[in-house]
Amino acid sequence: MSQNAILKALADLIPGQAGRVAFVVGEAGVRHRLLEMGLTRGTLVKLVRVAPMGDPVELDFRGYRLSVRRSEAAAVHIEAL
Repeated sequence: MSQNAILKALADLIPGQAGRVAFVVGEAGVRHRLLEMGLTRGTLVKLVRVAPMGDPVELDFRGYRLSVRRSEAAAVHIEAL
């Protein structure tokens, strides 16, 4: 992560935007699960789409797609590209 990096929550991206994972915060169980699924520091992740009511969001990273709740995506802080 560069010194001038602009960090934002993954949930704040709009479809098509991408970034690199900087860190994951939040409740231990949710944080641990997100890390186990591959949302680790340095991972390139793209927000593919958002469900019509805003929840869940679909992510593309490490060669697969994953849908998570918006609240879980808010725990992932990324360096926007």
